[in-house]
Amino acid sequence: MNNNTMTTNLTPNQSLDTDSSAQESPMPNDVLNNNELPDDNQPALDEQAYDDVRSKEAVSKAAMLKESDEFDENTVDDVDEDGEDIADSDDDEVSIAGQAVPVVIDMTHTVTEDQAGLRIDKLASLVFTDFSRVQLQGWISDGSLLYNGSVQRPKVRVKADDVLHLSTTLQQHSGDQPEDIAIEVVYEDDEVLVINKPVGMVVHPGAGNQTGTLVNALLYHYPQQHHLPRAGLVHRIDKDTSGLLLIGKTKPAQMALMEQLKDKSVYRHYQCVVAGDQASLMRHRRIDAPIGRHRTQRTKMTVMTAGREAVTHLLNVTPLNGNYCLLDVGLETGRTHQIRVHLSHITYPIVGDRIYGGRRQLRSGLTEAQRQAISNFPRQALHAYTLGFVHPTTGEDIEVTTPLPEDMQQLIAVLSDGYDDESLIG
Repeated sequence: MNNNTMTTNLTPNQSLDTDSSAQESPMPNDVLNNNELPDDNQPALDEQAYDDVRSKEAVSKAAMLKESDEFDENTVDDVDEDGEDIADSDDDEVSIAGQAVPVVIDMTHTVTEDQAGLRIDKLASLVFTDFSRVQLQGWISDGSLLYNGSVQRPKVRVKADDVLHLSTTLQQHSGDQPEDIAIEVVYEDDEVLVINKPVGMVVHPGAGNQTGTLVNALLYHYPQQHHLPRAGLVHRIDKDTSGLLLIGKTKPAQMALMEQLKDKSVYRHYQCVVAGDQASLMRHRRIDAPIGRHRTQRTKMTVMTAGREAVTHLLNVTPLNGNYCLLDVGLETGRTHQIRVHLSHITYPIVGDRIYGGRRQLRSGLTEAQRQAISNFPRQALHAYTLGFVHPTTGEDIEVTTPLPEDMQQLIAVLSDGYDDESLIG
């Protein structure tokens, strides 16, 4: 664990300390990630809907469609209960470094008196809690989940002392391959992992980035997570944004943390260097502007009337010189590129942001060294430095912090050179 990283257990309902000005526009503990958009996913098939799904092929198709929607480019934060989990498997079965090992599931349940009368699929979802309703429905149809030793329809009602037997093999969740890539772990226990992602690392494989991602690294160092969607990722950040990422090490933990993102009990704080003076930025402590995908430049997001609600809070504004500041930012919502889009929208872009910054990054009164430092800064100066969540097992409030990366520290030093302020970073 990085010695520069602090982990703090907060007492229940204890809030983070902020400066007095931040209290003028309070922000709940609901900070998501600047890249992760909770979109509406397909719900799991309910009992009524399932009556119309008769064949194994139909169930499998529904499961595949649902799984693909869960981790769409813009929906990584908002995931329902589909996905495999091998948390209960023996380590020896899955711990071969760099390999994904199939895991055999063999579980039996005897129906109790108070469970009598439930449908098979309903009871299965109550007792085999590590698996989703869609998965279980598929296994009932294909014979992997037997009722008293035989295949039955999901809506058959069970009786006391009847037996459900689940026997199947979990296959590799995706084609993502494990790679021996170093990762910086800043918090870890049996359920949760927090990684400090470096600049330049893509979070998960996608078009043009099939290898070298955080998911590839996780699959090597934590091969038992091969059966979790996106290797347990709960959210993501941009390739050129550094900082903390939350990961579930088991399916229940991953799902619980995703639910926390929905109910806003997970919070994240970011630090960024922006082109703007303190007085002007203080007038934008709460930025409320809907964000949607640009109509012609489809890789960009923009503020638009038809966009989704997006609210950003500037929690602290620290001047580095007369025209540049270090911001402490929190999000009330989580939209793709939200911090970058909002700061560009109010004409105070993040230094180094090639997509949303442009010429406005260069302000008047710069020394040559400062001008060069800004012009040559190779990425958006944005860092996810604080992560808070409720532990999915213990219920403790956990907060993890990590310092600014060296490149941002050097940029701050150059911009603040000669500026008379004793509280530049604090």
